[in-house]
Amino acid sequence: MIVDCAIYREGRRTEGPSDLSDALAEARAASAGDAFLWIGLHEPTEKEFDLVSSEFGLHPLAVEDALSAHQRPKLEVYDDSLFAVLKPVIYEPETDTVTTGELMVFVGDSFVVTVRHGEGAPLAAVRHRLEAEPEVLRHGPTAVLYAVSDAVVDHYIEVGAELQTDLEELEAEVFAPFSRDSKNTAARIYTFKRQVLEFRRATGPLAQPMLRLSNPGLPFVDDHAQPFFRDVSDHLTRANEQVEGLDRLLSDILSAHLAQMSVRQNDDMRKISAWAAMAAVPTMVAGIYGMNFKHMPELGWVWAYPAVILLMVMSEIGLFRLFKRRGWL
Repeated sequence: MIVDCAIYREGRRTEGPSDLSDALAEARAASAGDAFLWIGLHEPTEKEFDLVSSEFGLHPLAVEDALSAHQRPKLEVYDDSLFAVLKPVIYEPETDTVTTGELMVFVGDSFVVTVRHGEGAPLAAVRHRLEAEPEVLRHGPTAVLYAVSDAVVDHYIEVGAELQTDLEELEAEVFAPFSRDSKNTAARIYTFKRQVLEFRRATGPLAQPMLRLSNPGLPFVDDHAQPFFRDVSDHLTRANEQVEGLDRLLSDILSAHLAQMSVRQNDDMRKISAWAAMAAVPTMVAGIYGMNFKHMPELGWVWAYPAVILLMVMSEIGLFRLFKRRGWL
């Protein structure tokens, strides 16, 4: 499905024809001058993409990647175009989850084709911002690639900040006094770690493509754009550092939680052992007197029964004070 199609001359938008074939013909005529075509597609079918790929001579491997999706972030250079894969990230605060989309960008001398899969691609906002800055759009397709990359990477940092806030709340929960809700803390930590892993899959592999874009000599990329791509690469490094920090802290929090659970289990075992020891003393005394031996001299004593009861009570009090002093109770 075509989301947007426009021709840009001297940084100014010119509405493209509604029919894709006419738009491509107009773009072909405009390519001789200072103009380029930007086509935005959302989850196109193979039939819908055939016309675009045949018109611009897109490499069949890149076309296959753009249609099938499920690609890692990467950058490929072909004879007639540059092919970049980005993975935008969306943070859903209601469920505290991270989801990723896919964004493929074909860059040629006089065209840009963006193919979006999923909902995590801020292309509408990028296009509007660029159209408000014609001096940037005058640099052609390279400006579009830079703006899209910059928007995706900047959103990484925003998502990293949201995850950092959630991590601080989780950390406070782990080190809070024991409660019934803490039984699900390990599951929450593991789920959080899965979200960070999903985030890492988007940010980590993108470092090498951004480094290549910031170096000179790359086809279809204006050499004057290198400082801008270096800036994007710096922001990506910051995002990757955020992800690595989150992952390390999660591992430390999980280890601390497991250690706390082990300590609590040891405390419970000590309490159980203390109460069992306190119950064993009267049980032992009662068991001896329940064996019905005839030759037990104390059976004839008037105060024998109260004395035995007093012995059991004093034993219990002594054991209770001993265990309390040692922290077992």
